[in-house]
Amino acid sequence: MVVKSKTKIGPQHQGHKMSLRAFEFVEVQEGFVYELARGYIIVSEVPRYSHAMQIDAAQDHLRAFKVGRPGLIHAILGGGDCKLLMSDWESERHPDLAIYLSRPSGKKDRTVWRAWIPDVIIEVVSPSSVERDYVEKREEYWTLGAKEYWIVDAAMAKITQLRRGKNDWIVKELFTADFCETKLLPGFKLPCKVIFDAAVEDDSE
Repeated sequence: MVVKSKTKIGPQHQGHKMSLRAFEFVEVQEGFVYELARGYIIVSEVPRYSHAMQIDAAQDHLRAFKVGRPGLIHAILGGGDCKLLMSDWESERHPDLAIYLSRPSGKKDRTVWRAWIPDVIIEVVSPSSVERDYVEKREEYWTLGAKEYWIVDAAMAKITQLRRGKNDWIVKELFTADFCETKLLPGFKLPCKVIFDAAVEDDSE
């Protein structure tokens, strides 16, 4: 079923088809997270506690670095603060963390997301997002033009760090004893163990 742009979307529209143009400013029912994945609406619940704590751990290190090294990072934004528009894929994504090293150029109204691209994107894997994070977003963020994409997978105790190469991502896998580092942020070191330790078992059955 194709959803019209003037429709207010909610959980009942999971899996319905919609264009990126119509989805960009669509009205939504609050209390859920909405993305457009290759022309289809994806509705998710607000992330679980374990997922949120991993994001929080990464944010702590990034914000401390931002304060300590002023001028290197312009903004560190979460999924509710930014959106990534990829017209080639008819997708709109809301990453767990997006790191912008520079200010946007041009208009700074609600269309700013059409051209303002984060330098580093971080996604924390949850059981329901494995395919999206490892396959779909890997392809989409390459097309978007991101310089790096980090996939945090606490269940595997692994962070897959993708760095932009000439024709494809250059892949580096990091484990518990390793540190996340990048030439984009000289001096930044994020211990992988800190993020993995932030993950807790899900109490739900």
